[in-house]
Amino acid sequence: MLHVAGVSGLTIIDQLPMLTIVVPMLAAPLCVLFGNRHIAWLLAFLASVFSFLFATHMLLQVMDGDVLSYHMGGWEPPLGIEYRIDAANAFMLFLISGISTIVLPYARRSVAHEIKKVSHTLFYCCYLLCFTGLLGVVATGDAFNIFVFLEISSLSTYVLIAMGAERDRRALTSAYDYLILGTIGATFFVIGIGFLYMATGTLNLADLSVRMANMEGNRTIQAAFAFIIVGMGLKAAIYPLHLWLPGAYTYAPSVVTTFLAATATKAAIYVLMRFMFSVYQPDFVFELHTLTWIIMPLAILAIFAASLIAIFQTDLKRLLAYSSVAQIGYMMLGIGLASKSSLSATIVHLFNHGITKAVLFMVVGAYVMRAGSSFANNLNGLGKQLPWTSAAFVIGGLSLIGVPGTAGFISKWMLIQSVLEADLWWLAIMLVISSLLAVIYIWKTVEVLYLKEPDVSTLAMKEVPLSMLLPIWILAIACIYFGLNTEWTLSMADVAAEGLLNGGGK
Repeated sequence: MLHVAGVSGLTIIDQLPMLTIVVPMLAAPLCVLFGNRHIAWLLAFLASVFSFLFATHMLLQVMDGDVLSYHMGGWEPPLGIEYRIDAANAFMLFLISGISTIVLPYARRSVAHEIKKVSHTLFYCCYLLCFTGLLGVVATGDAFNIFVFLEISSLSTYVLIAMGAERDRRALTSAYDYLILGTIGATFFVIGIGFLYMATGTLNLADLSVRMANMEGNRTIQAAFAFIIVGMGLKAAIYPLHLWLPGAYTYAPSVVTTFLAATATKAAIYVLMRFMFSVYQPDFVFELHTLTWIIMPLAILAIFAASLIAIFQTDLKRLLAYSSVAQIGYMMLGIGLASKSSLSATIVHLFNHGITKAVLFMVVGAYVMRAGSSFANNLNGLGKQLPWTSAAFVIGGLSLIGVPGTAGFISKWMLIQSVLEADLWWLAIMLVISSLLAVIYIWKTVEVLYLKEPDVSTLAMKEVPLSMLLPIWILAIACIYFGLNTEWTLSMADVAAEGLLNGGGK
């Protein structure tokens, strides 16, 4: 059922698709206007909480397959801009706003340690703009609006990464690399959108799907598809378009790395799924053989190549960055199989990997705060000195491997099931082997934390403050909870996958 709302709606509930994005967008300039870092943090946190509450309410509304359609300015789509919320993007809004709400209490002390005080208000302003952009990318039902919000998110992200220069000057070159590649990606994407508009005369995603239904042989439509896949592939860090990611994750401030790893690439993958399965439809994609001969082989290559590179990393941040490239490979493999079950597995893995990687990067941020570095040779014996923090890392590591009883196991098991359904038993064996590679690099870190003698300089080290430890453990417990209680995530993923395959409930 389609529920329509607009500016003329009588209640706040009618305005939630718009308020979810507008609240953090308005809070961003206020952070700089007030000029006080404590007020800036409070504004960021409150804006994130409100967005999370709004996203949760919308998710409850669309759990049964309903669609919320919000018409900006009262203009009817496809002429006007539409925010269209179904199970797929409501789930993503819930993840992005939820991660932000958990990360911000952690951020207060971490930012104070890694970024100079004079830049704190600018940090929270850019953080909120990045947050706004990611929410907008996911919520909008207009193709050009995706580009606009993508740029809002990207421009602020470049600044956030560069703020890591306080700790390591290589953050500046990493931000520059991301700027160049991100700009190329955005250019490719907007060229693709231009081709779609030239061929169909509309930018509304639901309307595009209807108008393109009988245009499968159109060369302009096919060219648009190629540009969109490459453009969003760069944003999603799909192998081999991932070159910006390791440096960005390694040298950005710990809070920035945590937030980006859990949300930014996930939003880009959502956009890919929306175009592949709702706008273009699977039959068209298969006609181009894109999924079978390009996406799937690159996904398999990413899983193994990135995992092998991760094994040899000595910087824990860089290790987890390459692990993210491998995990994105799992998601793209699910997309490549193009079945409802594989798409459900991808959506569950988006969520489970988001919470798993967030807890791991937050723990690394705690190590940076206490040991002054994320290099393994500076973390000897920290498992004994920081027992609660390190225990959370072990839980996150087990989830990343896919040990039964953790969130990571569920999505990998679903993916293996969808692979077997496609009669690709050899691929199922490869997926099991790839998880063993994760065992190697996680065990290597655990060995440093627990089996090596602590350095003399770390013997008196204390746990991180409760404001950092509590968010870490909320996500660590979530890794276990969503590994044991899977009913909600699996049902949401099924509804979301069905909505994507049906053109977003058009």
